[in-house]
Amino acid sequence: MKEKMTFEQAMNRLEEIVAALENGQAPLDEMMKLYEEGAKLTKMCSSKLEKAKLKVHQLSGEETDQPAEQTAEGGETSEL
Repeated sequence: MKEKMTFEQAMNRLEEIVAALENGQAPLDEMMKLYEEGAKLTKMCSSKLEKAKLKVHQLSGEETDQPAEQTAEGGETSEL
């Protein structure tokens, strides 16, 4: 799995993994590796979606459930 995969690339890879797992023709060890890769990709996509959602809320000036110190990148902001 690439380290700097885009959201779209990750989703495409997830679709490939789901198709391979649904096929069920691979050996168990390979299926477990695919499942593990899929779990990591799912986590990455969820994180990217949350960051995008937070950024949209920040740009639109809407309130979020996130603490005020957190930014879309997960870092801290300084109070002015």
